Amino acid sequence: MRPLLLVLLGLVVGAMGATFALSALRQGTPFHSGVMAVMQYHLGALRANVRAKQCDAKGSAGRLSRMEAMAGDIREAFPGMDTPFYEAAERLRGILDGAAKAPPATCEALTRTLATVGEACQSCHRQYR
Repeated sequence: MRPLLLVLLGLVVGAMGATFALSALRQGTPFHSGVMAVMQYHLGALRANVRAKQCDAKGSAGRLSRMEAMAGDIREAFPGMDTPFYEAAERLRGILDGAAKAPPATCEALTRTLATVGEACQSCHRQYR
């Protein structure tokens, strides 16, 4: 009776271990969350700059450039999505590229740029989140 209980216990523990391992493998890497978190951080920092009335073009250009680089990673971070998703990501990247090349020099201009970027982000989030 004791060997049978040990075998049964081993099967149960093995099944639980396999379930945990498969669950961990299915989750993949948190790369997609990281890309979105970095973009959100820089967008938040730019919005904080507007609130603090510190809207210098050089600082804005650096953050916009980093956001543009992260937008370039969206395709890799979200594999297997449909074509409109990737087209929306490219539109966002284009907006950020233009803003980084000609950074807004005033808080009013930065506010307009951030509104455009925010709308591009939200249009995708409304559909795919």
